[in-house]
Amino acid sequence: MTPSATHLVLIPSYNAGPRLARTVADALANWSPVWVVVDGSDDGSDEPVRELAGRDPRVRVLFRPRNGGKGAAIAAGVSAALAAGFTHVLTMDSDGQHPAGHIGEFMAASRAHPAALVLGRPVFGPEVPIERQQGRKLSNALVRLEILGPGVDDALFGFRVYPASALRDALGSTHHARGFDFDPEIVVRMFWAGVPTINLPAPCRYLAKADGGVSHFHYLRDNLKMIWLHTRLLALLATRHWAGIRHLRRAAAAPNAGGLGAS
Repeated sequence: MTPSATHLVLIPSYNAGPRLARTVADALANWSPVWVVVDGSDDGSDEPVRELAGRDPRVRVLFRPRNGGKGAAIAAGVSAALAAGFTHVLTMDSDGQHPAGHIGEFMAASRAHPAALVLGRPVFGPEVPIERQQGRKLSNALVRLEILGPGVDDALFGFRVYPASALRDALGSTHHARGFDFDPEIVVRMFWAGVPTINLPAPCRYLAKADGGVSHFHYLRDNLKMIWLHTRLLALLATRHWAGIRHLRRAAAAPNAGGLGAS
């Protein structure tokens, strides 16, 4: 497989254990190059990936000395990608829950629509806990309110292809979106900035701890963070962005308009 000069796979990772090496191998089987941002890990999970990068030029490992969160890791990765001349990054989690087999499809959609943010719409199996599904439905409903309608089928699923410069600009517009709040906040801010969206279905594996799943989600802390996130975004919508989003919606609804979002 000839490495792409424009699109790369970017995997942020923090203490992912043996799942990281497997995820990188699966990604490499479907795309190259693959970059990993090790976000202050101290469990040794980066060692086999670092060894792989030493013998395989398709793999690059970036290190952050301290854990700063998923958004901080992606910010470091997209900055390095832009400096290296890449235009797009596909992000996927390091724990093996995202579908590496769909990387090619998502990259093809991005190449056909380079200005668009290509979003995954997760297709869950029966193993997903009901409380996770209900919480997801609530968060997605709030995001639809924040963007005044459709266009983002799932705001929490991190399997996405970003136009790198638009992602950098969205990250630069907020001091937040550096932890678990990254995925929903950044998609709302990019939508507010007029970035069109494409939504594609993708299967999602839910791996319980007994199956080797890795999660750093802290139920109380991170749910409070999500409440604060949506409070901030709704306040910003009401005070700064309402008129602009209404204008985008009207323009998208006009005859011959391409529309802001597609499925």
